[in-house]
Amino acid sequence: MGRKNEAKLTSRERLNRGLHYTAVGPVDITRGVVGITANSAESAAVALRRRAREARAVQQEVGAELEAVKQVVAELPQVLHDVRTAQHRRRRRRLFVFGFLGLATVGGAVAFVITRRSSTPEPSALPPSVEVSPKI
Repeated sequence: MGRKNEAKLTSRERLNRGLHYTAVGPVDITRGVVGITANSAESAAVALRRRAREARAVQQEVGAELEAVKQVVAELPQVLHDVRTAQHRRRRRRLFVFGFLGLATVGGAVAFVITRRSSTPEPSALPPSVEVSPKI
């Protein structure tokens, strides 16, 4: 008869079996403890590698952001100059528009007064032909 193939035991199963069977216990207990310790160490190492990789990624992102901020700060004086120049032009344009509106308003008022005066008849130098005082 051939040997039966048994599935490999995990460290935890070995520890449990070793505690259960005291005859083979010390060997299985030792193998189980060593296996659990090795698995824990491997798990901790994997976690540390993952954290280091994430920290490097974050560091690269922060470096890229820092470069972008440096570039923006370097361009800031030029941008401020451009904004001030645009505001100055806008101020000049606004002054021109409001000045034109003011002149148009004054010109319209003058034209209205002249038109109004020319349309009202001059009072006659002759006395009125009808008696103006009412009779009671």
